Amino acid sequence: MLSLLEAFFTQYGYAAVFFVLVACGFGVPIPEDVTLVAGGVISGLGYANVHIMVTVGMLGVLVGDGLMFTAGRVFGHRILKARFVARVMTPKRYAQVQEKFDKYGNRVLFVARFLPGLRTPIFITAGISRKVSYLRFLMMDGLAALISVPVWVYLGAYGAENTDWLMQKIHQLDQRFLGLILASHVGKLFALVADGVHFGAALAKAHRAHARAALFEHTHQKEDDQRVEGEGQDDADQHPQEGHAALVLAAEG
Repeated sequence: MLSLLEAFFTQYGYAAVFFVLVACGFGVPIPEDVTLVAGGVISGLGYANVHIMVTVGMLGVLVGDGLMFTAGRVFGHRILKARFVARVMTPKRYAQVQEKFDKYGNRVLFVARFLPGLRTPIFITAGISRKVSYLRFLMMDGLAALISVPVWVYLGAYGAENTDWLMQKIHQLDQRFLGLILASHVGKLFALVADGVHFGAALAKAHRAHARAALFEHTHQKEDDQRVEGEGQDDADQHPQEGHAALVLAAEG
């Protein structure tokens, strides 16, 4: 993939990088990180300026993401019927993403940049919800892009003449980015969505915990009732004559 993108970008320059990144935003199965690295590679080889390439990379990812967000905002739930959207976001995945987006809000938009395969569903869901303004979306997605885009482009420029080393570093950085995200609570939840794990399991776990707590409370209540009954019996045993006299008086009355 890297060599194909490198050859394509060498021939068509910045415009090719931009349009491929926009396509990545639409869910086209081209790795965004490899695309950015390929842009860095042709810069390192002298076919482009690396700093301009960073700018082009930023514009490409933001336009691609923004178009998905705008599509969700403009078309609402109708966008889910589009064929290219249906391929990346099934009804089940949409429901899961919507639930976590509603719960964690804007933080999800930042995390999405580092979760390949979930960017498009998350950004479309954010648009459909209409709870995020265009400015807020741009700020959250842009902040995440300011971290990822320069890293990939400058890495490609630095290792332009050593493809094997470069691919190794891409893999290592992918793992580190993912590790940082998984260290956060939100990242863990969305990693579960990505792996197809049902959040119903977590709900069932909470239900079991609630049941155990209820059983514990019931057991202690039963022990308290038995203790009270025992104390009452002890009092009756200690004062039998008083109890008998009370019964005689009651009978005479």
